[in-house]
Amino acid sequence: MSKLDINTRVKLLDGNTIPQLGFGTYESDGKECYNSVLWALEAGYRHIDTAEWYENEAETGAAIRDFIKSSGVTREEIFYTTKLKVNGGYEHVKKAIRKSLKEAGLDYLDLFVHGPYPDKEARLASWKAIEEAVQEGLIKSAGVSNYAIRHLEELYATNPKVLPAINQIDVHPFMTREKEVEFNKKHNIAIEAWGPLARAMRFNNPTLQSIAKKYSKSPAQVLIRWSLQKGYIPLPKSVTKERVIANTQVFDFELTSDEVETLSGLDEYLVTDWDPIGDSSV
Repeated sequence: MSKLDINTRVKLLDGNTIPQLGFGTYESDGKECYNSVLWALEAGYRHIDTAEWYENEAETGAAIRDFIKSSGVTREEIFYTTKLKVNGGYEHVKKAIRKSLKEAGLDYLDLFVHGPYPDKEARLASWKAIEEAVQEGLIKSAGVSNYAIRHLEELYATNPKVLPAINQIDVHPFMTREKEVEFNKKHNIAIEAWGPLARAMRFNNPTLQSIAKKYSKSPAQVLIRWSLQKGYIPLPKSVTKERVIANTQVFDFELTSDEVETLSGLDEYLVTDWDPIGDSSV
């Protein structure tokens, strides 16, 4: 495999590129969010992920703008993602996109993502609004979150003008989602891991501990490295400066192919937060 570093980017099916290591802001708000995003940018992250329902788009955007002013790094070097809160209909989504832009104080969104709830009609209406925003230049890349194979097939059946470039899913060694991964890869959809650390629920796993000890790394660093070597785009999150920095220190070691497979063998369908993919009602 080619050597990975903090500047490694993944080319998307629409021609845009995304930094492979991202920084998540879930359950982070106010000054805590602003500080963590600023620390992340100072540590070298160039990919920041937020969402309308995190209620921290303003703080995230402010940190990005302030960092740009103080560092000389350009807006184009920073990849900013936000996500729709509710598939509330075509007009609602059009307004939500513009509101997210205004909240962040940015001229465009690098990636805009929406999820599968509540139903087909709502999903497809959202995608129409997202397509139009892409064509208007408000959004560079369009994506989905927690889309199962059935949701993607439903979208493809409409012959969309804009194809989903990314699918954000819960994927880690304890939830490998092999069928979903295979389908997404077949359709050139990049996979983002929104919970690459499995919310620390398996940090004490003996296999994970053993591999971490071998490389003098933390379980979190091994999980991030696994995600990177699988070709995913992990979004680790922390509001502790030391951990924000530590989560970037994953490029000075490489798991063997056997270790990657051993970690993948830990799959237990561990749901760490929610599981729309496994929810047959949607």
